[in-house]
Amino acid sequence: MSTSEQQLRAGAEALGIEVSDNEFTVLLNYLALLQKWNKAYNLTAIRDESGMVALHLLDSLAVHPAVQDADNIIDVGTGPGLPGIVLAIMNPQKRFTLLDSNGKKTRFLFQAKTSLSLENVTIVNDRVEAYHPPEPFDMIVSRAFASLADMTGWCKHLRADHGCFLAMKGQYPQQEIDDLKGQFEVTQVTELRIPGVDGERHLLRLLPVVS
Repeated sequence: MSTSEQQLRAGAEALGIEVSDNEFTVLLNYLALLQKWNKAYNLTAIRDESGMVALHLLDSLAVHPAVQDADNIIDVGTGPGLPGIVLAIMNPQKRFTLLDSNGKKTRFLFQAKTSLSLENVTIVNDRVEAYHPPEPFDMIVSRAFASLADMTGWCKHLRADHGCFLAMKGQYPQQEIDDLKGQFEVTQVTELRIPGVDGERHLLRLLPVVS
């Protein structure tokens, strides 16, 4: 067993997330693809394999329990597929749209979708404000994409009537919450502890304020 696989298996266990042997294989294949493309295309600033396992794979895996009540999910500003690719691997029965305006990153995503046989993934190379999906989404996920006010403002046209926002943040973003100004409200906060990652991680669920 490789060092990366050991780290990934131990991390998933610490997070309390069940991952099958096949899912571990696909996650590690994604990691290898990301490392290969990163050398030429600079998709992520994190270079070392251990850092990628912790800050990319495990950080994304930690969101897995929070997406179980949605079926049609968009990851806005997905970059090289974080958390979207990881969540798609873990949830083959759900549909994921991965949106990014950076063509270099979406080219990588097309390669990852093909190489990993992810039939449940749609790639969109567009600005979020310009994208109008064929149907709205149950959940809009973002990881280090924008402030909460910008995220909800730019993406509100993507949300189904029953849909929610799920924002991955570092430190608890009190100022960003204050800046929502009554349009949206945080309905749930989960503090995440990612194995191998120092520093705070918070997952926030947001819904429109009902007047």
